[in-house]
Amino acid sequence: MTKVDTAWLRMDSDVNQMMIIGVWTLRPRVSYEQLCKRVDERLLKYPRFRQRVFEDAAGANWVDVPGLDVHQMVVRETLKSRKGGEQAALQDRVGELAMEPLDRKRPLWQIHLVEDYDGGSALIFRIHHCIADGIALISVTMSLVDGGNPPPERKRRAAPQGAEDWIAETLVKPLTDITVKALDAAGGGAVKSLQMLRDPQAGMSGSMEIARLAYQVLSDGAAMALMPDDSKTRLKGRPGGKKRVAWCEPLPLEEVKAVGKALNCSVNDVLLSCVAGAIGEYLRAQGDDVKGQEIRAMVPVNLRPLDQAWKLGNRFGLVPLVLPIGIENPIERVYEVRRRMGQLKGSTQPILAFGVLTLAGLLVKPAQDAIMAMFGNKTTAVMTNVPGPREKLKLLGATLEQSMFWVPQSGNIGLGVSILSYGGGVQFGVITDTALCPQPQAIIDEFEPEFAKLSLVTLMLPWGD
Repeated sequence: MTKVDTAWLRMDSDVNQMMIIGVWTLRPRVSYEQLCKRVDERLLKYPRFRQRVFEDAAGANWVDVPGLDVHQMVVRETLKSRKGGEQAALQDRVGELAMEPLDRKRPLWQIHLVEDYDGGSALIFRIHHCIADGIALISVTMSLVDGGNPPPERKRRAAPQGAEDWIAETLVKPLTDITVKALDAAGGGAVKSLQMLRDPQAGMSGSMEIARLAYQVLSDGAAMALMPDDSKTRLKGRPGGKKRVAWCEPLPLEEVKAVGKALNCSVNDVLLSCVAGAIGEYLRAQGDDVKGQEIRAMVPVNLRPLDQAWKLGNRFGLVPLVLPIGIENPIERVYEVRRRMGQLKGSTQPILAFGVLTLAGLLVKPAQDAIMAMFGNKTTAVMTNVPGPREKLKLLGATLEQSMFWVPQSGNIGLGVSILSYGGGVQFGVITDTALCPQPQAIIDEFEPEFAKLSLVTLMLPWGD
């Protein structure tokens, strides 16, 4: 197991389990045996999903589980009746499963099938973060749908033996190959600098570029190390170890794009502004004064080509985004989000965060916990924004109506926000620790009104020629 994945394996705690949780709702219902057959044919083609973790003094290793029975990994669920209806009952069960540890004697994943849900069925995915990051797992779970493909065949290669081999494989290669593509997508000049590091014939201009990159790395490193602790809101504190999730009906993606185009902002700017507005409105409704307040969210940044997501493992960095929850004016807020996102373009912080996670996997667990606590003190939320398929997919002939997921929160972080575009809509999901936010639905219910305010004010602006 790589050191980055080892770090995620060891982050489990009594208040946060390092599982990625996903929910699919389907119509009409699907058969348990047919689902087991599909999982056996598609998901178990990935070696990681047939292996368990073996830990010893030397570290963690993946070990094949002989005779793995897919029926042990795909289980039936029956929802308890609840006053709020089927969706509330499903949300309660997802919250419970988010804190139920996976069996270390088996592969670290499980699928729960609710055969009768809202005129169809619902699937709950639980996959430990040490297997892969969110981008990779979306690629993997998409192999289950009708027409999905199993992983490409590849030759098995020996693991690096010495320390130098490991450093070359785990640090240098991602830095010079994967990260170049990531930074190129962000439009940063650092890409050229990284490419020059691989060019022994780089001239004086190359040296200047390398010096500029070195300055950027030092500046970003200092910014990460010197980040002040986050604002003290009711969403920040010691989690109690009980989770609850919530989601809302999707926003039409075309409407989000139209607002962004009118304001000369990206879709991402619009959505993140709605997140900031929804959290701010929730806190105001609780009687809190949030004027001038900000909270920091850690946002994962993909560090690998999307066509290699099937290789699994964790290949992402983290960038801190400060959300202006105290700005009530939706236009002012979206432009402030755009400004802050612009400042992050070309940043080397995702690379540095990847390196920190790698270092954490090398250290003893108490040292790793200390590093993670540093991030936790400076962060209120973990937030992900992932593009999904534009058209609705099918599984075993049933239409995949909604797709949702939540990434885990490490340390003492008790709030997770996920944004997923799928089938022409944008889906918001929230997971909270109930000691910090007992009713995440109250946050979710603010997303659509915040977008409606932004859309309405955009239409009322004094547009000229």
